[in-house]
Amino acid sequence: MAEGTETYPCADAEDMPELSDAESDSGDDKEQWMEEDTQQVTCLFCDRLLNSVPDTLQHCTVEHQVNLIDVIKKHNLDDYSYIKLINFIRSTKCDPSHLKGLPDGPLPWESENFLRPVIQDDPLLQTDPEDLSGHHGTLEADRNHALLLRTTAAEEALTRTFEDMQKLQQLVQGLVLNAEIARPANPCSVAELRDDEDEAYFSSYGHYGIHEEMLKDKVRTESYRDFMYSNPEVFRDKVVLDVGCGTCILSMFAARAGAKQVIAVDQSEIIYQAMDIVRSNKLEDKITLLKGRIEDISLPMEKVDIIISEWMGYFLLFESMLDSVLVARDLYLEDGGSVYPDLCNISLAAVGDKQKHQECIAFWDDVYGFDMSCMKKAVVPEAVVQVLNADTLISDTTVIQTIDCNKVHLSELEFASDFCLKMTKTTDCTAIVGYFDVFFDKGCRNKVMFSTGPRATTTHWKQTVFQLERPFPVQAGEELQGKITLRKNKKDPRSLLVTFELRGRKLTYNVQ
Repeated sequence: MAEGTETYPCADAEDMPELSDAESDSGDDKEQWMEEDTQQVTCLFCDRLLNSVPDTLQHCTVEHQVNLIDVIKKHNLDDYSYIKLINFIRSTKCDPSHLKGLPDGPLPWESENFLRPVIQDDPLLQTDPEDLSGHHGTLEADRNHALLLRTTAAEEALTRTFEDMQKLQQLVQGLVLNAEIARPANPCSVAELRDDEDEAYFSSYGHYGIHEEMLKDKVRTESYRDFMYSNPEVFRDKVVLDVGCGTCILSMFAARAGAKQVIAVDQSEIIYQAMDIVRSNKLEDKITLLKGRIEDISLPMEKVDIIISEWMGYFLLFESMLDSVLVARDLYLEDGGSVYPDLCNISLAAVGDKQKHQECIAFWDDVYGFDMSCMKKAVVPEAVVQVLNADTLISDTTVIQTIDCNKVHLSELEFASDFCLKMTKTTDCTAIVGYFDVFFDKGCRNKVMFSTGPRATTTHWKQTVFQLERPFPVQAGEELQGKITLRKNKKDPRSLLVTFELRGRKLTYNVQ
């Protein structure tokens, strides 16, 4: 999932005009450069085309009440920050009012991703911010200076890329050297990840689509809402911490349920939209938003009464966000306070679906007349997240682990458990399916729960299916004995390694 380092592209050699001495500059060259300065410019906030950069700045000031020069001066933007600002506005299509209420801390366009131009040859990107600030929008930038700016930007970006490659090389070398070393006594924790190592994870939550999917998951969202709205006595006059707040939907539920104050924390860029959302709903007096990892920031108070979080991943523990919730619990939760949801179960069942097994696994035995069975070694170990047909279940379900979020320790998130599946059909067992149930229970007069199982209403978590390389026959009434081991992948603590021992065979799967 890790994204490559984005650099600000310079012009190709064929596209870049040759540099010449001042003495050899002709009137034609100067006239051509002036024409480039006066090419049409697309407004930052609407589709209007303007005749020049100064006209564009004036239009933004008059029509959208945003003075770009004031923004540059207020935040003391250098060349790079100015480029990121322009691309941030164009790529996120942010509302002009968003630029007026920015905090003094980290700015929403600090990501290197915003060095990539949204509009190729954007005249605003070819403008020196110092010229804008010093001459109030008068653009007399000379060609050599503009080319030098581009070249310098490309050189500096290349230097950063080289440094990143060196860091990555050192990281890979460390992983290789440590691959055969025994597991350390301390459990693997995402709290130990550096920001650059964890950037891809938080970057994925900066995209709007994932938040739309979660909000539209009615089972998920309405369960949180119903828990809070039907138990106002739990939240009345309480201080609440929302870990990984996203769009702040849980924070706003808590505020409406009677919380005195809500602290909403998120490391991803979505928090800037969350600020707008909170203001739009006139809840800024109750909800305080903080950008950063909960492991790294400091809260404005010593303790909170309640921690809420939607931390669950595929097969419950994928993403390891529960690690962060436990850090918050141990640092900030008052004695007698509670984490919600407070209880979670992980369950397993056997699957008999010969057609799906044929499509996913046996397919490789004969691909247009060719033997590609060697592909199974790569395909089988990848757990599949899908909506399982409940009719393909061939056993009762069994709970392999219960997690009490108010008591569990980090080390207990890696575990081994024996299990027994009682068969309900005589057929071939082709896979094992895993899912989880979530409970809002502690101190609640009206208890709420939801399931991600194949017999429940579908959620965005779906189910996690572990296809067997070699199906085996089972009889109705038979008890299938097995063992499951779940641990974090040391190379990527946010992914899981799940090992099954069944009928004398051992299979390890990646959940990622």
